[in-house]
Amino acid sequence: MSQRINAFAQSPELFKKFVEFGMLVKSGSIEHEILNLVDIRASQLNGCGFCLDMHVKQAKIQGERELRLHHVAIWRESTLFSPRERAALAWTEVLTHLPAQGVPADIYERVRTQYSEKELTELSFAIMAINGWNRLNVGFQTVPGSADKAYGLDKANLS
Repeated sequence: MSQRINAFAQSPELFKKFVEFGMLVKSGSIEHEILNLVDIRASQLNGCGFCLDMHVKQAKIQGERELRLHHVAIWRESTLFSPRERAALAWTEVLTHLPAQGVPADIYERVRTQYSEKELTELSFAIMAINGWNRLNVGFQTVPGSADKAYGLDKANLS
């Protein structure tokens, strides 16, 4: 696979603003461990190899346990995730693959038991951000691992 377009080179101002948006999302009230799970799950659902590779490495560098990383795809069956993490993963899935009839009330109610209105809004913005990155990188076929040195991801020792 070779990259089709370098979005940063073609639209540096838009790229910079989207990075700023992502950084703002990361500075909110949602725990970094949950944001990592959100990024990983959305990237799995969207088939974004670049983002999945990146976020698994980031999570590992930030201390996430390897088994939990492997269990993100099977979070419903796994005993390794808290109710708050499960709610975030359910919300990620429903906002990533929006049902034709909208978000089911039972999923919304389950998420609302774990998150305040502000937190749920911030979680939703985080899901928007990763879905945007996924679409950009899938569309332009960004090569997984191609930015490891630039982002310090080589420190994950997962090459």
